[in-house]
Amino acid sequence: MRAAMELFAEKGFHATGVGEIGDRAGIQRGALYYHIGSKEELLFQIRRNYTQLMLDAAAAVAERDAAPIDKLRTLIRDHVRLIIEHQHEVTIALRDAGALTPEREADLQRLREAIQGYWQRVFDEGHRAGVLGTNDHVVTNSVVAMLNMVSRWYRPDGERTPDEIADILTTTILDGVAAPAGNK
Repeated sequence: MRAAMELFAEKGFHATGVGEIGDRAGIQRGALYYHIGSKEELLFQIRRNYTQLMLDAAAAVAERDAAPIDKLRTLIRDHVRLIIEHQHEVTIALRDAGALTPEREADLQRLREAIQGYWQRVFDEGHRAGVLGTNDHVVTNSVVAMLNMVSRWYRPDGERTPDEIADILTTTILDGVAAPAGNK
């Protein structure tokens, strides 16, 4: 699966041949088909495994007994960390979103909605506790989308560590971008 993930991330799903996957993995084409069934099955498993990982992480944070603001900080930090650790999977998910059958895409959509539900739950808790000014789903969706895009520009040799990026984004999300005197 690692060889397929690397090739899909480098070239895209449609531009990657099964023979290339086999060559990179050191497996004959016939054996590859025997073990995975199809190239689309590989794509689905890569995307599903990653999405399930994100869901499990969000659920663990949202369901714990902690202050809503601490949960939100942890959600952001964990999300950024996972996005960076799984850049190949995120690249594949963003670029090859339409490559799966409608049934498989619906399965992934259910997982993504569950992830979003955990984020919304934390925003709702924070709003009820008076520590977040809004719990509008537009804001929740936008925060998650912004964090997902870290995968597009993050580079391991860049000037910021994953923790620094998470801290900057957490501050921006919680405080906004206007200076205190600037938002009057």
